[in-house]
Amino acid sequence: MGITIKNLTLLGKNDFAKVVGDVLRALKVTVANREAAANFDDMEIFNEIVGRKVITRLKVTGGGMQGCLRKFSVARADERFGAEANRLVKKNLYRLLVDNFGIDAVPYGILHGVRPTKIIQRWIDDGFGVTSQGVIDRDRIARRICTDFLAERDKAELLTEVAIRQLPIIRAVDDKTVSVYVGIPFCRTRCLYCSFPSNVLPADSEVAEFMTVLNRDIEAAANSIARYGLKVQTIYIGGGTPSALPEKFFAELLAKVHDSFNGAGVEEFTVECGRPDTITAEKISAMKNFGVTRVSVNPQTMHQRTLDLIGRQHTVADVERAFHELRAASNWLINMDLIIGLPGERLANFAETLSKIIALKPDDVTIHTLAIKRGSKLQMRLADALNRLEDFDLPDDAEVRRMSEHAAKILRGEKFSPYYLYRQGYSSGQLENVGWCKRGAASVYNVQIMGERQTILGVGAAASTKVPDPVAKKILTAFNAKDLPIYLRDVERYIARRDEILSQVYSPVEVAEIQPPPIVESPVEAISSSPIVSTVRFSTAKVTSAEPSKFAEPVTAPLIEICRAVVNFSAVATVAPAKSFVLT
Repeated sequence: MGITIKNLTLLGKNDFAKVVGDVLRALKVTVANREAAANFDDMEIFNEIVGRKVITRLKVTGGGMQGCLRKFSVARADERFGAEANRLVKKNLYRLLVDNFGIDAVPYGILHGVRPTKIIQRWIDDGFGVTSQGVIDRDRIARRICTDFLAERDKAELLTEVAIRQLPIIRAVDDKTVSVYVGIPFCRTRCLYCSFPSNVLPADSEVAEFMTVLNRDIEAAANSIARYGLKVQTIYIGGGTPSALPEKFFAELLAKVHDSFNGAGVEEFTVECGRPDTITAEKISAMKNFGVTRVSVNPQTMHQRTLDLIGRQHTVADVERAFHELRAASNWLINMDLIIGLPGERLANFAETLSKIIALKPDDVTIHTLAIKRGSKLQMRLADALNRLEDFDLPDDAEVRRMSEHAAKILRGEKFSPYYLYRQGYSSGQLENVGWCKRGAASVYNVQIMGERQTILGVGAAASTKVPDPVAKKILTAFNAKDLPIYLRDVERYIARRDEILSQVYSPVEVAEIQPPPIVESPVEAISSSPIVSTVRFSTAKVTSAEPSKFAEPVTAPLIEICRAVVNFSAVATVAPAKSFVLT
């Protein structure tokens, strides 16, 4: 239960407004409207730094209370002080409010970032929680999460489990390996809770205009990949709802993406189908023909009343039909998204939804927590004085947490494991979004986008490009416009910005001629028994003469593969072995 105050004042040389705001928002400490009743008249928050010590003072008047509270914390010696100062301001203020005002603690304490697992992975990289024998001490890491960020133990253990499970995927690539995200900004309708920059599907003429610009964007990204000698690991087509496109445009999109990015080294090609009513036999066939390996079908709930309320134009039967058709068509992996905390739903409703989803046997289930985001219909209606939160019959935080606990229990019992996690502001119950998968079914793209160690090239409306700079130790970013008309108008500017940040980290590959290998005179037996080449490396991207017909016959399979590598400009990258760890 939070509190309200009439006046809030931040004092100190650095008032730490953002981090103070994070704590107040998480604990539901709000500034009341002038007409509304408040628990206290005034609250002053004063933060002071003395050496490596952070001191926080809290002065409160009104509500039968008047006085000053004080708490201090000392920064860790092994952490950057700027980040430590922010953390300690949050920690001090959180403790003062929870310990003295009867405010309920929240599951993640002061851990407010979107990607909390990155903190744990950095600790491990720096050697914290790793023994001299290379064993990762999960308990020690979880205890530090609880101590430093005041998180509950079960959340600390979940974060630690996910962070460690991601390490093999994050470390299995070199700095030339990238992923590609393609943003399609169209949906059939706009859901009540949606804040994504998507547009209701327009007329074919407008879709055609978008596809022309998108094709230009894709070609430019493909040219950049070739120029800098990059290798695509995963492709993700998202949005919006890509499958909302009419059949002819959907097939055109897949063909363009496949021809531009889907080379031999691609491990994963995902299409987010989202709404099951957009999945047709023609689209399933197109995905199969163009090498898609992973699809998403996102029911959100299996209760028709809720689907209607949140603005989905499909039925529960549509979900089951689409899933079965996809499963019958190919051996691709299928993900399904659910949301806990939807209007009108309680634990029993969610439990029924989860039971129906598990019966379908998906490979991956993502449990999202409803977040009331800026720009959503729900948030805008709540901003209207005529509407209140109670009017939407949303479950309270305690009920949402029970839903989350039920999901974890059932999914673990069905042999799903949590493999990626992220948090959003304004989430019900102050919880998280978690991806759960069967063994071997983790989405590599999801892990890479959350880890922020791999370059992600974004094409399409509202797509973002992120390029980790190992020298500057920061992430360079380029954002395409969320507003569709602006993206269509200024696509060349976004292309230029994307290439600009790529050029700050990567150097163009040298272009040189590759001479065909000499004719092999050795007998077949000698070729077959000798290790010719185990790794072929090229730093070039141009072939002037290399035709298979010029090679002597007969040729054994190993030599044929070498010839193919030359003709197809293939390159085998050597990845430096990562430090091996034993997980406990």
